[in-house]
Parts: sequence; C-alpha cells; structure tokens
Amino acid sequence: MTENRTLTHLDAAGRARMVDVTAKEWTRRIAVARGRVVTHVDVAATLSGDVVTQARVAGADAAKRAWDLIPLCHPIRLVDVDLTIEPIGSEVAVEATTEVFAPTGVEMEALTACSIAGLVLVGALRHHDPDAMLTGVGLWRKEGGRSGTWIRPD
Repeated sequence: MTENRTLTHLDAAGRARMVDVTAKEWTRRIAVARGRVVTHVDVAATLSGDVVTQARVAGADAAKRAWDLIPLCHPIRLVDVDLTIEPIGSEVAVEATTEVFAPTGVEMEALTACSIAGLVLVGALRHHDPDAMLTGVGLWRKEGGRSGTWIRPD
C-alpha cells in the first residue's frame, strides 16, 4: 500500500495535538487486540487460575486507564472489556476485546489491555523462565466509526 497518509495527532505545523472528535458521529465501536507470551516451560502446568485471573483484571483495569497512560488518547467510557487468556504448550495466547459507544475508537484500550495482561503473565513466569517474553501485540479487528470494519489480513 503506497497511499499517502498523514499522522492524525499532528497539526499543520507538525506539533502534537489531540484529535478533535466533536464533529464525529457517536457509534458503537469495538476493537480486538492479540498478543502472546512465549516461554520455555509448559505454561499450562505452571500458571494457576489465580495468575490468569490477576492478568485479566490487570488488563481490564489498564484498558480503563489507557487515556492516562498514552499521551493524547481520549478519555472514554468503556462499556465492555473482555480478556481471553489461553495457555497452549509453551505459549499463552492473550486476546482483549474492548467496546464503547463514542465518537472515537477504542483500539488503544484493547492494545493496552492485551499488553498489560501479557506483562502480568511474563512477571508470573519470570521465576521459571527469565527468557519469557510478550510478543506479537497488535490490532486484529476494529468495528464502527467512519471507516467501518477492518480485519487484519492473514
């Protein structure tokens, strides 16, 4: 894709600014972010339900604070945050789905939730595997707003 795009968080002089969303339509918006924790141990045998619950709660709390953590991110009132954490052999799949009814997207909240949940898992695994790492965090789907639905191509 060679289309010319400008960054939305810069003004005409190239200075950082918050995007003005007053004229944007209020719609239901959903975003899904995914990542994975890679380790050298059998995760299913190592992670307890309490650790997974802690990661899910931390991810949901982080989504609610994305605006406080990421400069120029709009404070929005989330209507739903759902995290799925699934140990598979020596990996843990992390998926965060966020939803809002607002004039701005909810992608940063999903990415923040996924990242923080993954970091909690890395911290829990650190004793067994100091090489454990969070990788592949990215946006996989978004719905709503002017641009409609976008799905990451495989």
